[in-house]
Amino acid sequence: MATIDLQGQVAVISGGLGDIGRAIAVGMAKSGADVAIGDLADGERAAGLLAELEALGVRAMYSQADVSDAAAVAAWIAAVGQSLGTPTIVVPNAARVTISTCLSMSPEQWRGEMAANLDGAFYMAQAAAKRLVAEGLSGRMVFVGSWAGHAPHPKIPAYSASKAGLRMLMQCLALELAPHGILVNEVAPGYVDAGLSGRIFDEQPGLREAAQAKVPIRRLISAADVAYEVLHLCDPDNRHMTGSVLLMEGGLSLCGPAT
Repeated sequence: MATIDLQGQVAVISGGLGDIGRAIAVGMAKSGADVAIGDLADGERAAGLLAELEALGVRAMYSQADVSDAAAVAAWIAAVGQSLGTPTIVVPNAARVTISTCLSMSPEQWRGEMAANLDGAFYMAQAAAKRLVAEGLSGRMVFVGSWAGHAPHPKIPAYSASKAGLRMLMQCLALELAPHGILVNEVAPGYVDAGLSGRIFDEQPGLREAAQAKVPIRRLISAADVAYEVLHLCDPDNRHMTGSVLLMEGGLSLCGPAT
C-alpha cells in the first residue's frame, strides 16, 4: 500500500493507552496527523506515548475521559477542537470485556460493558460528527469492532452483543453521514495477541496456542496489524468504502461459532 498522507488532519482515539489504541496513535502520527488520545488513566500514564508522538513531528494531546459519560465525551471533543482543530479522523476504540456466561453475568457487569463498548462509541461518534457537519468538513470514522459481533462467543456474551450493536450503529451513521462526505467503517479483528484478549492469553496458560491453532492461517493478530487496517480506511484516497466491515480474522468466520 502506498504511503498514507494525513498531513493537516486531526485524529482522535479513545482507549488510546491500550495496546491497539497506542498502535493506531503511532500509525496516525507517522502518517502526519496530529493526534488526540483519551483514556481513563491520569496524565502521567500518557507521558511516554505523547513524547513518542511528538518526536514524530506532530502535535499530540491526552485527555482523561470516561467514554460512558456523554457530557465528558462532548467536553473532550470540544477540547481537542480548541487545542488541535476539529477531528477529521475519529476512532472509537475503548472497550472492556468480562469473562462470563449469560447465566452468571451480573447486571452491573452487563451494563458496564454496554456503557463502555456501545454507549461510549455512540457518544464519541455523535459529538465528533456534529462538529464535522456544522463546519462542513469531510472525515473518516473507523470503529474498532470484532468478529464477535457476528459469531457467537458464549464466554463473552456482553462483549459480543455490544460489538453487534456497534456494527449496526456504524452502518446507521454511514448512511446518515454519507451526504456530508464522512465515511464510516469498522475494522473487525479476530484473535488479537494484545489488548484485552492478550491479557486473557497471559492469564490462562495454553490459551494463546489453542487460539492460534483454531485460526485457519495459523497466525494471531498484532496491535500493529489492526492499526494498519484502520489507517487503510482513513486513507484520503479511499473514497468509496463506507458502511463496510473490514474483517481481519484469518478465516475464523469460515469455521462456525466460537467455542
